[in-house]
Amino acid sequence: MQLAFVLYKYFPFGGLQRDFMRIALECQRRGHQIRVYTLIWEGDIPPGFEVLVAPVKALFNHRRNEKLSAWMAADLAKRPVDRLIGFNKMPGLDVYYAADGCFEDKAQTLRGNLYRRWGRYRHFADYERAVFARASKTQVLMISEVQQPLFVKHYGTPAERFHLLPPGISQDRRAPADAEAIRAGLRQEFDVGADELLLVQIGSGFKTKGVDRSLKALAALPGDLRKRTRLLVIGQDDPKVFQLQSAALGLGEQVQFLKGRSDIPRFLLGADLLIHPAYNENTGTVLLEALVAGLPVLVSKVCGYAHYIEEADCGLVLDEPFVQAQLDDYLARMLQAPDRRAAWSRNGLAFADSADLYSMPQHAADVILAEPRP
Repeated sequence: MQLAFVLYKYFPFGGLQRDFMRIALECQRRGHQIRVYTLIWEGDIPPGFEVLVAPVKALFNHRRNEKLSAWMAADLAKRPVDRLIGFNKMPGLDVYYAADGCFEDKAQTLRGNLYRRWGRYRHFADYERAVFARASKTQVLMISEVQQPLFVKHYGTPAERFHLLPPGISQDRRAPADAEAIRAGLRQEFDVGADELLLVQIGSGFKTKGVDRSLKALAALPGDLRKRTRLLVIGQDDPKVFQLQSAALGLGEQVQFLKGRSDIPRFLLGADLLIHPAYNENTGTVLLEALVAGLPVLVSKVCGYAHYIEEADCGLVLDEPFVQAQLDDYLARMLQAPDRRAAWSRNGLAFADSADLYSMPQHAADVILAEPRP
């Protein structure tokens, strides 16, 4: 079959983007042709992929999205495909991968009436309705159980159109036989002393991921513990606001910001703790990547995959609603308990051996390639 995938932006370090790539490669492995429509493509193009970057510009993102949809529709009219798979909500999709939560629910609960009069709101509301409306035929690949009831509440989407996928953690995130050597090399590279503790926070979108909360928690540590604790923040975002916050908190060289990179497994093995107090997160793939690497996790409960941390007993999950004082307390407790961290690490590695945390691309391909329902 000829398959077409569409997403607004591809770059190698985004969670949605990595999921797209693994699903598309699985479909290609099964013998199908891959075409991709996008507004921005950064990074290498896999052999055999046809990548089309839309030659469109607009002052506002929602207008640019609309221009992409029109440009793609014109090309599809000339060169039809068997399936159109979207990683962002838009009209005309056969299959949608639900990486984002329910826009309409956020608009109704977190925004005022004035917001819902703007063109931006109408665009995203219309595009979401095109996917989830009762009359739509789009099959929905769900990666979080939390969001399905919200879509049903606002759109009455039939249950049979939802397909809940298992996680899809890459096997290269699992701790290898030479994990200790990799850990030592990473800590030597970043000059982490034998008596120092290394925190990592990983993910693009520093505000959403709660980097401000992490900085406050680091600054609140007891004096001696604070002095020997380092934080590496890794992701595709502008760190200026958070660098200013770090300086204002007196954290100095204890905090370092790094751009998105492809060697994340080294950091998961080299760190002592993953901190992830996100404001909202549909899933949180990095949580499971830390789990399978044996890295203890401190995470906010709103993350869709936070329940795996509780099930595996490989870290601590913050209560909801979020309270900064609890984060401060949990961080100090975890850093002061090396035996507990070792137990959390062992628990995560054991869970990685028994739970299905890896087969999302295969299950997604099964749905994409299934015969269309009448």
